[in-house]
Amino acid sequence: MTDKIDATITTRANVYFDGKCVSHSITLADGTKKSVGVILPSSLRFNTGEPEVMELVEGVCRVKYAGSDNWLPYSAGQSFNVPGKSHFDIEVTQTLHYICHFG
Repeated sequence: MTDKIDATITTRANVYFDGKCVSHSITLADGTKKSVGVILPSSLRFNTGEPEVMELVEGVCRVKYAGSDNWLPYSAGQSFNVPGKSHFDIEVTQTLHYICHFG
């Protein structure tokens, strides 16, 4: 799938967790910020500065939100919301391609 957008893309990748997560930052013409990336099979914790919507393009994972003991399953075509100034744990079982919408 490809999309045509008016945006600025940071061509230098953001590499996290020893290469288990790699993304590129995108700023749309209206100032909206997003990132597009991939998470390899792993168990990771992400901290959020602002609210995020994780849109899953391909792959399988489960997520545990801050303050919860429950893991929730997600896969391609689904999305999940994370509040700002929080965190979530993610366990990726099939390489996850995602778009993160900030704000």
